[in-house]
Amino acid sequence: MGSNGGQDLQVLIERFEQGHATAAARLITILENGGEPAESVMDRIFPKARGAYRIGFTGPPGAGKSSLVLHISQLLRRRDVQIGVIAVDPTSPFSGGALLGDRIRMQRLTGDPGVFVRSLASRGSLGGISNCTDEVADLLDAFGKEMILIETVGVGQSELEIAETTHTVVVILVPESGDGIQAMKAGLMEIGDVFVMNKADHPDSELAAKEIEDTLRLKNVPDGAWIPPVVLTSALEGRGIKELAESIEKHHRYLEEEDRLVEKRRRILRSRVRSAFMDRMERKIWDDPSVREILSERIGDVYEGRLSPYRLVQELEKRVKIE
Repeated sequence: MGSNGGQDLQVLIERFEQGHATAAARLITILENGGEPAESVMDRIFPKARGAYRIGFTGPPGAGKSSLVLHISQLLRRRDVQIGVIAVDPTSPFSGGALLGDRIRMQRLTGDPGVFVRSLASRGSLGGISNCTDEVADLLDAFGKEMILIETVGVGQSELEIAETTHTVVVILVPESGDGIQAMKAGLMEIGDVFVMNKADHPDSELAAKEIEDTLRLKNVPDGAWIPPVVLTSALEGRGIKELAESIEKHHRYLEEEDRLVEKRRRILRSRVRSAFMDRMERKIWDDPSVREILSERIGDVYEGRLSPYRLVQELEKRVKIE
């Protein structure tokens, strides 16, 4: 970042620290674009993060995630909790930006200065969240938000990254389409701290909720471990929202006991550092001229069956020099 860029960033940071939402929005755009400017922002912002509690909302498309996030946000605001909402949208195939669905649904929150809503594009990430979700959550934390609600894109079987980003994971399902079975296949049963069976007015909702409860009971749970509750809600009618909030609060209290929350935060940060390190190393390796040269020379042998991909990987490994 040049000298003028550095000055511009300094002004943005100062305005951010004064509580200007427009400065926060511009800093998030820098984080989305990545690179050296984003790292400079994080160098300044990360030490100011206070440890906001992060709640992930995940589940299949059409399960009602956005509506439930809206209801929970409104409930928290009635309790005067400062909140940030990160809604990860499918990437537009035309612009590469986030589609506007969640922004439209969240319009009822945007007039409240105690709420900061941002929609992020997934940009091809298979984990249901954007590549910069952690950084944006850090920024909202530093902006004074006490609770950060993160809604995943809802891509079905690739939602598991949310467990490495948030403290409480809420898995939202609906009775139709065999969502319970799909949740088991996708691994959502392993990451959920609270399960929601939405569309409680559906005639099969109670049976579907019981199936989830029975499945959870079959798991081998150590003594003293958290047992995820199953909450019936109706996002359309606003039913079950208080019960959902209570379940999230109970999980929060559980984590605070015996320093479980401290350990979870350490585990999340460890995972972030590992991921950032691996990304940087991968870029270095693929930009290495010797790697590109041998790949270009030998890929034909792999194509013709004279060399297996694994032997080519071994040859590449010998050429790699990380400094």
